Amino acid sequence: MIHDQHSANPLAGNPLKTRADVQQAVRDLFAPLLRYFSDGGARVRLSEAAAHFDRAAADLEGFARPLWGLAPLAAGGAAFDRWDLYRRGLAAGTDPGNPEYWGNVGATDQRQVELAAVGFALRLVPHLLWEPLDPAAKRNVAAYLTRAREHEFIDNNWKFFRILIDLGLEACGIDVDPAKRQRYLEQIEGFHLGDGWYRDGPVRRLDHYIPFAFHFYGLAYATLAHGDEERAEAYRERARLFARDIRHWYAADGAALPFGRSLTYRFAAAGFWGALAFAGVEALPWGEIKGYYLRQLRWWATRAIADRDGVLSIGYGYPNLLMSESYNSAGSPYWAMKAFLPLALPESHPFWAAEEKAAPDFAEPVPLRHPGMVAMHTPGNLVVLASGQEHARMRHAAEKYAKFVYSTRYGFCIEGDDRNFAAAAFDGMIGFSDDGVHFRMRESNELALIAGDRLHARWRPWPDVLVETWLVPANPWHVRIHRITTPRPLHAKEGGFAIERADFAADLCEDATGRAVAHGRADVSAIRDLSRDTPLRQGRVASPIANTNLIVAKTLLPQLSGQIQAGTTILITAAMALPHDQDAEQALRQLPVAPDLAELEGDFAGSGEPVTACLVAT
Repeated sequence: MIHDQHSANPLAGNPLKTRADVQQAVRDLFAPLLRYFSDGGARVRLSEAAAHFDRAAADLEGFARPLWGLAPLAAGGAAFDRWDLYRRGLAAGTDPGNPEYWGNVGATDQRQVELAAVGFALRLVPHLLWEPLDPAAKRNVAAYLTRAREHEFIDNNWKFFRILIDLGLEACGIDVDPAKRQRYLEQIEGFHLGDGWYRDGPVRRLDHYIPFAFHFYGLAYATLAHGDEERAEAYRERARLFARDIRHWYAADGAALPFGRSLTYRFAAAGFWGALAFAGVEALPWGEIKGYYLRQLRWWATRAIADRDGVLSIGYGYPNLLMSESYNSAGSPYWAMKAFLPLALPESHPFWAAEEKAAPDFAEPVPLRHPGMVAMHTPGNLVVLASGQEHARMRHAAEKYAKFVYSTRYGFCIEGDDRNFAAAAFDGMIGFSDDGVHFRMRESNELALIAGDRLHARWRPWPDVLVETWLVPANPWHVRIHRITTPRPLHAKEGGFAIERADFAADLCEDATGRAVAHGRADVSAIRDLSRDTPLRQGRVASPIANTNLIVAKTLLPQLSGQIQAGTTILITAAMALPHDQDAEQALRQLPVAPDLAELEGDFAGSGEPVTACLVAT
C-alpha cells in the first residue's frame, strides 16, 4: 500500500464548513506538538533546522505561535485541556533562574515577535493563562513583558507587537507607559498609502503582510483596546476598502496568491477574513466573507503541508526549505494559527450564522493600482499580472516579488542555481546572460506605471542594459512586450507557467520555432512568440530542477530562447495555462493579437499612473 502523504496533514478529512469543524482543526493542529514541549513547558523545539536568531528564541516561537489559535478557541468557550502546560511554560520561560528561561530581550529581537502572541493570549483569556499563576510567576511574567516593550521594534508591522504586549499587560492589571504605544500608533499611520493599503515600513513592496499583519492587528486592536474609538473606526473603514481589492488575491477554489515573502505561513492568509468577523466589519456580505475564509482553509486541507508526524513543515504546497527565509525556524509555520481568530465569536454571530456563498464572478480583468497588479479570474485559477516590486535583502526576492505574472494554481519557481543559465526556469519572467552561465532577471524597477488594466515597467538587469516591459491581459492569455536596449549581445530565455508533470513519462511536449506547449498531469501550458521584426525564438518544454516550484515538486515549463543582438530589440510573448478541458484546447487555437507598441506608449503617456508600491519609500 502506498502511503498518502496528505493524510499526515492535521486538516485532512475535516470538512471545514462549520464553527465546530474549525474548532477541531485547532486541536488537531496542536496535538502533534505535545511531544516536543520541554519538561518545563517553555521550549518547543520541532527540528534542528535553524533560523538566524538563537535557539532559545526559536523555542519560544514554537511555544507562542499556537496561541494565536488556542486563545480564540478558548475565548469562544471551546474545550482545550492543556492550559496547565502553557501556564507552566509561561512561568518557566520568564524566570531568569529557570533553565528554560527564554533569555533577555533586546531591541529588534525575535522574542518581541513571539511575545506579541503571549500578550494577545493574556488579553483574550487572562483567566486561563494569568490568574492561576502564583505571585512570583506573575511578577516574572509582568517584568519580562514590560522589559520587552521598552526596547525599540523594527520599523514595520513589528510596531504592532508592542501594542499587543501592552494589551496583554493591561488585561493583567499591569500599568505601562502609554506614550510609547501612542508613538507607535502614530508611526503606523504613516505607513498607510490609501484605500486600506499599507507599506510595511520604508520599503517598495506590498505583500501578504498587509492583510495578515497590518489589518489583522489593526482589527484586533479596534476590538480589544478601549478609549481609542476614532482610530478603531479608521482601522475598520480601511479594512472595508481593502477587502474590495484583496479578494482579487483569492481564487474561486480558495487558494491565495503565492506572492512575496513568508509564504510558509500558509493559511495565515485566511486571517484577514477572520479578523473582519472578529471586528464586526461586514466589508462584503457575511456569506461571501465566510466563503473566502472557509475555502482558504479547505484548500490547505488537501495539501501535503505536514511532516510524517503531523507537524507543519517549512514550505508551501509541500515541505521545501529551498523557498524559505532566513527567519524561518521550524516553528514559523504556526503563524498560520492566526486564521482562527473568529473562533472567539459565538455561533450566533452573523459570520458563523451566515450561509457560505461562492465568490462573485469577475469576467473582466481587475486593475489593482496600489500593488501594481491586474487580476484575471480564469477557470480553476487566478492569474495576476505584476508590475514588479522589490526586496533588496531577501533570498529569492526576484522570484517572490518581481516576476511578470503570479498564479494561485501554478505558483512560481525559485531558481535552483544562479550559475546554470541552461537549467534556469524563468517562469513568468525573462532572464538574460552575457556568458551563457551566470544570469540576471528583474530585481527592481526604475519606473512602474498602470493605465487601466495594462502595466508598464522600466528596469535594468545590468547598469548598461535597459529593458522596458508592457503587460497586457488577454484572458486566459496575457501578452508581454519587451524593448531591450543593450551595448552587447545577450542570451535570453523566457518562461510561461510551470505545471505538474505526470508519472511514467506520460506528458506530451511540443517544441517548435516560436512556440512550446506542455500537456502535463492535469494542465496545459503554452508560450508563443508573437514578435514581428525579430527572428522567432526557439520553443522548448523544460523540466525545472525538482523542488523549485512552490505548489508541486516536479514541473514542466514552456520556454522561448534566443539571442539578443547589440542595439534595440523588441520581443512579444503570449503565455497561458489552463486545466485540461475543451476551454484549454480552444485557447490554444485562439492566439491573442499583439498590441501595437506605439498605441501602448500613447496610452501610458496619457493616462499612466505611478504604481504606489514602487514609489521611493520615505
